[in-house]
Amino acid sequence: MAWSPDYLDFEKPIAELDLKLKELKRLSSGNNQVQIDQEIAQLEKKCAKLMAGIYANLDEWQIVQIARHPKRPYTLDYVARLVTDFEELHGDRQYADDLSIVGGIGRLGERPVAVVGHQKGRDTDEKIKRNFGMPRPEAYRKAARIFKLAERFGMPVLTFIDTPGAYPGIDAEERNQSGAIAENLRLMSGLEVPIVSIVVGEGGSGGALAIAVCDHLMMMEYSIYSVISPEGCASILWKNASRAADAARAMSITAPKLKALGLVDEIIPEMNGGVHRNLDAVCEWVKPVIERRLAALVDLPVERLLEQRYRRLVKVGHFKDG
Repeated sequence: MAWSPDYLDFEKPIAELDLKLKELKRLSSGNNQVQIDQEIAQLEKKCAKLMAGIYANLDEWQIVQIARHPKRPYTLDYVARLVTDFEELHGDRQYADDLSIVGGIGRLGERPVAVVGHQKGRDTDEKIKRNFGMPRPEAYRKAARIFKLAERFGMPVLTFIDTPGAYPGIDAEERNQSGAIAENLRLMSGLEVPIVSIVVGEGGSGGALAIAVCDHLMMMEYSIYSVISPEGCASILWKNASRAADAARAMSITAPKLKALGLVDEIIPEMNGGVHRNLDAVCEWVKPVIERRLAALVDLPVERLLEQRYRRLVKVGHFKDG
């Protein structure tokens, strides 16, 4: 069979069954309609069972691959399904409009919210336009402008995290990349409105953290969150990026492990086969969950909200000697 980018290497058995299903459905007309429909139903059941078995036994490197899946939903995909009356805002009012971060205002249910998130591209042109989801300083300053706008009008903030990391190019360094990230960390830690963040793909280093200081952190089941990519970690530890799978297994970057460490507040199940296969279904039930999280935070006095956020931040990194 011709290999499809819709399937990862470990999904080859699923791909083969799906191909048979498509062929049967193409032939599902004529005198043998009933018989073919029965075969389709049996094959669909077999495919679902196979997928459930594969996804129940994923290792860390396979989860990394799912988090990077080319069909995985990005911020604007979630916004289209969760937020109504969305108006995108552009530019940092200093240098440029970096499209690797998108943001604006809209409504989550009946509640006005500000939304900020990373946005990767689908095809080559869009990947280049959005710099592969790797923000430059002007992207973080645009996000900061939206955060300040949200605070001014008392709107909760919802952020979507999905980046390999902040762009490491010379031009970004010339425009104070580290300073822009640090300023966002300072701003968000004291922002006087609730913040809920969701890691939907890759949560890479300070590039992710710059829009992820929050009151409630959620992760999609097959997303990752780490201080460095597995390839970068392998390059440092073993001088060999090809050992990325070994690094992924050692780094505790998956949602269950981070939840066990107390770094993540909630895991969003992706159902069978990952969120790229059932985004509408996931968004349908997760929307009220996000609404409830925001509603609980909105009711808190500002002083208590900031105190809880501070306590949440300072407990990160506490450990006991073995």
